[in-house]
Amino acid sequence: MTKVYDEFLVPSNLKISQLALLRHINQLGPVSVSDLAVVIRLDRTTLVRNLKPLEKSGFVEDISTEKTRNRQLRLTDKGIETYKYSEELWEKAQSFLEEYLGKDNISTFTTLLSKIEALVS
Repeated sequence: MTKVYDEFLVPSNLKISQLALLRHINQLGPVSVSDLAVVIRLDRTTLVRNLKPLEKSGFVEDISTEKTRNRQLRLTDKGIETYKYSEELWEKAQSFLEEYLGKDNISTFTTLLSKIEALVS
């Protein structure tokens, strides 16, 4: 599934995992790395590694007033623009998958994923 989304996201130069990070940072507003790690259920070290390309590309910035271990992150203007564009591409991928697999199958798949996630949490 990620390959389908990644293909649709090629024009944005993002992977679906990167879009997910931008989405969470956008929704949470300024958010600490630790809080973001909890929300997305990813260990802090892996999250920091995954954030580096987004920071290097100028999509995410640290707005902490002091250099602390737990930085505060937000999207830059460039990040917001890229996020909005990528969301449009994501919608196209979603529509493609719904048409290809059928809405009922997508719904069943989503339900199963939620149950599996609850089981392993």
